[in-house]
Amino acid sequence: MDLSQIALVAIVVATIGLFLWGRWRHDLVALASLLSCVIVGVIPAESAFSGFGHPAVITVACVLILSAGLEASGAVQVLAQKLLPRAAGPMISLTVLALLGALLSAFMNNVGAMAMLMPLALQVAARHELPPGRLLMPLAFATIFGGMTTLIGTPPNLIVAGFRAEHANGAAFTMFDFAPVGLAVAGSGLLFLLLLGWRLVPVRSGRSEGFDTARYMTEVRVSEGASVIGKRLREVDAKLEDSGAQVVALIRNELRMLAPSPGRLIKEGDLLVLEAEPDSFGNAIGSLGLKLEEEVEPEKPVGDASDQTEAESEEPVVEDQRGSSDDAGETGLGEYVVMPHAMLVGRTARDLQLRTRFGINLLAISRHGDRRVQRLRTIRLEGGDVLLLQGSDEALAEFASEFECVPLAPRAIHLPDRRQAAIAALTMLAAVALAASGWWPAAISFAAGALLFGLLRIVPLRRIYQAIDWPVIVLLAALIPVANALSSTGVASLLADLLVTQVAQGHAIWALALVLVVTMTLSDFMNNAATAAVMCPIAIGTATTLGVAADPFLMAVAIGGSCAFLTPIGHQNNTLILGPGGFRFGDYWRLGLPLEALVVAIGLPCLLYVWPLSPA
Repeated sequence: MDLSQIALVAIVVATIGLFLWGRWRHDLVALASLLSCVIVGVIPAESAFSGFGHPAVITVACVLILSAGLEASGAVQVLAQKLLPRAAGPMISLTVLALLGALLSAFMNNVGAMAMLMPLALQVAARHELPPGRLLMPLAFATIFGGMTTLIGTPPNLIVAGFRAEHANGAAFTMFDFAPVGLAVAGSGLLFLLLLGWRLVPVRSGRSEGFDTARYMTEVRVSEGASVIGKRLREVDAKLEDSGAQVVALIRNELRMLAPSPGRLIKEGDLLVLEAEPDSFGNAIGSLGLKLEEEVEPEKPVGDASDQTEAESEEPVVEDQRGSSDDAGETGLGEYVVMPHAMLVGRTARDLQLRTRFGINLLAISRHGDRRVQRLRTIRLEGGDVLLLQGSDEALAEFASEFECVPLAPRAIHLPDRRQAAIAALTMLAAVALAASGWWPAAISFAAGALLFGLLRIVPLRRIYQAIDWPVIVLLAALIPVANALSSTGVASLLADLLVTQVAQGHAIWALALVLVVTMTLSDFMNNAATAAVMCPIAIGTATTLGVAADPFLMAVAIGGSCAFLTPIGHQNNTLILGPGGFRFGDYWRLGLPLEALVVAIGLPCLLYVWPLSPA
């Protein structure tokens, strides 16, 4: 080794050590590694930041935006509602959750898929009086398995595809090149999880985070052409059953009917008063295909009868000088607690003129133990009420400041829009089809999808960049030049030669197994994208030393990089369930170790069958 090679090896070893130590964030460690390589001269300064333009980095960013769009539009919630009936038993619920998690994570960010399904898993656990971890850990591992089956399922696959195109004298792996081995491994893993694995999860008492509110009361208007017109109330209640909601009152021509007869027919213009849990509030609204009353009826100003008659002819126009034209029409949801001595106490939404003064809609009120049936606008607020408000971030913040309301910690309350959900799903399918067909590269296909999401406001413009996990982007962009340096300086070849001659003793199958196991072990303790970036040059060098094709070794890196089951820090999904499941650091290996052994037992023969060790 010359001095530059020794310096590069020292930097890579220090980088891996810092990743394992975990004291500093991964993106900072990666950036420090990149700059160190520039300082010692193994990476030219002019190409130091070339990784930010790498197709894999662009694709990861765009897939994150598309995932946010699928979540914001309610597409995933609608799908989950259809597939997970409320009456299902624990095993059926776990099976549906695991399969749905694996399916979603194959085509969207698997952390996003886990975050959206986790509340459902917690609801199922509470409903059946199960320890939450018994559902959360199998669900987390199922979403990890699903990611290994497609090009966009997980960042390691994109990294591997890029290295194949640049360093293995071939085109990048296509969308479903990962499927043959990935499906075999994922299918075996899911079968193990559902039949036996869930029993290996330690029983812990999960910790519930956030504010516990009562059920929300809200109003939906039966407008012209609504599908529920002419149906009986019992049919509406049957539709709401899976969402855990119910109709508690019906208002017709200002006549309030508490606990109306199940046989009563629904008519156009009726106002249904619904009661629903906070976490299932959006699904309850979406299941009826109706809109909230506040979204379809302008608020009438307070005044005498003549003033009101004149005002009914036009909807009040709210001018909001706080936002730019780019943000016009973009609204969000927020939950706010009314403080005991706030100025809101004793006043109604109509008194406050929320829409005309602030551009805010009062969508629902949660009040413990209160079931009085009144119009939301006429309910006098009390201390401790929780208000679900809709408006711009600026408007909500101004309202909360002026009237002494305390915002709750953000949680996933979505109002599914079936039209936007359909557009989001079709856009995602089109992007996948374009990438899979080879008409457009993956980066271009998913960038076009992200652009369409922005133009159609499926993801609000101000939130597009918030949807991107910037630490992961910086990590990838910084490590790609470092990984390239391993190849260009010959260090990867030297390490591969050491692996083949000293450890694998020249046996290609042993070398392939070692690459798989080493990658899997590293991914248990450091970021999986970083693991793939470090291991890809070594995998290619190993194949070159043995004189065989690089594809099976690169696929081994892809499989190993996706299988982090031993620790809570190996994958973000494992970290997500740490608190809600009440887990400890050492709880993961009881299920994770058998799973990783299964991955090697199934994955290695599949790799050899699908990607033979043919001469290069």
